[in-house]
Amino acid sequence: MRKIDITHICSALIKRSYLRFTLFALSVATLLTSCDQFEALKLALAGPLTLSSTATTLTLNQKLASQTGFTLSWTTGSNNGSGASISYKLLIDKKGNNFSKALSYDMGKGVYSKDFNVAAFNDSLLNRWKATAGMAIDMEAKVVSTIYSTPESSETSNVLTINITPYQPVSKTLYIIGDASPKGWDANNALALTPSATDPTVFVYQGTLSAGSFKFITTSGQFLPSYNMGSDASHIVYRQLDTDPDNKFTITQSAVYKVTVSLLDLTITIAKVDLPAYSAIYMVGSAAPNGWDISNATQLTQDTDNPYIFTYKGVMNAGEFKFPVNRNSDWGQDMYMRTDDTHMYLHHGGASDDNKWTIAKRGYYTITLNLLTNTISINRLKLYMVGSATPIGWDISNAVALTEDATDGCVFVYSGPMVAGEFKFPVNRNTDWGQDMYMRTDDTHMYLHKGGASDDNKWSITSAGNYQIKADVANLTISIAKQ
Repeated sequence: MRKIDITHICSALIKRSYLRFTLFALSVATLLTSCDQFEALKLALAGPLTLSSTATTLTLNQKLASQTGFTLSWTTGSNNGSGASISYKLLIDKKGNNFSKALSYDMGKGVYSKDFNVAAFNDSLLNRWKATAGMAIDMEAKVVSTIYSTPESSETSNVLTINITPYQPVSKTLYIIGDASPKGWDANNALALTPSATDPTVFVYQGTLSAGSFKFITTSGQFLPSYNMGSDASHIVYRQLDTDPDNKFTITQSAVYKVTVSLLDLTITIAKVDLPAYSAIYMVGSAAPNGWDISNATQLTQDTDNPYIFTYKGVMNAGEFKFPVNRNSDWGQDMYMRTDDTHMYLHHGGASDDNKWTIAKRGYYTITLNLLTNTISINRLKLYMVGSATPIGWDISNAVALTEDATDGCVFVYSGPMVAGEFKFPVNRNTDWGQDMYMRTDDTHMYLHKGGASDDNKWSITSAGNYQIKADVANLTISIAKQ
């Protein structure tokens, strides 16, 4: 039998693999060299450096402040066959300045365009080049390249003229004052409107307005300039002097209103809405999860079907609490405060009253506010047990009530007989089985199942006997010990 020389075969295979890899590496290197040569050839054959714009005549519009007003683009220019790289500097200035007051942008290598934001360029027109709002101004732009050959050289593009009309920006803030406003006529305590997320020149107020009159100021603490009622109740007019007409808007019926003001269009809409005065309610206090840290106040959940209902479900400590309508750290905001254990009232920011509710015992609570009826309900969690392992089986209407710990209302204990089977913890004895329940994560942990969800994870008892079962709804832990 002929012997096979394995060593010889392996050596041959290695040589062939090495040869193939070498040929592949040479091919890649050739390809990369060809690419570099192609790029160099492009620069060598390119025409003169040329600048262009997406628009050479334009009127800037504050409604489009966050968008790109125009874009300047330029060709590569040529490196004169030197193979050298090229960098670019963009210059833009008022026509007639000969670029002595130019904005200069070092664009670097491989960049051939620049976008100009409407708001930023409008600001430069007004403040750097002293343009007049509403009047066109001619601007000039050019690009200067640096060619990194030996020695270095440069090229300058054509000078491009752009005719631009800037705008006078309207105020970035707006406040409502008047006896119809929650803050009254105190300009130092005026209520700020919210800028629109899509148009910063539009401002919105949604909240309570009382019977009375109101107008708008642009700066807290200053009565002028202001926006007053214009030709009718659908228009506003800009008021700059005490001698200008001081016509105000009028509210005849106290209610919740949505007021939308467009400073550019000089229009206003005032609509009564079936909504609460506040879209967010928070909780602070020694009893609350985040204590008195109002900037981190706990937010309640607004009911999706009834926007007047706000609810908190969670752990409360022994202590006191109340409900601010925002997280402003100056503590000057409106708050809902205690009338009695089931009723509340709206405290107005800055008033001296400070009536709070009290929690006597730590526990897991459901607290519900109704802003329409000014009522409040405060209920501490109860915990029950059902299942084939329990003395009452699956009869939820007769579910076993666990015993609440004497000092910690988040801890519940059952001590008694159990049989082989399974169990879980509903929070009430409702027979529709749609309630929340605490269910099994593992043998020592649990989670809160939301009523109506499809999950149904239970614990199992494998042998009958007396057991102590302890559930902690704050830490979501459970212990099951056979006695």
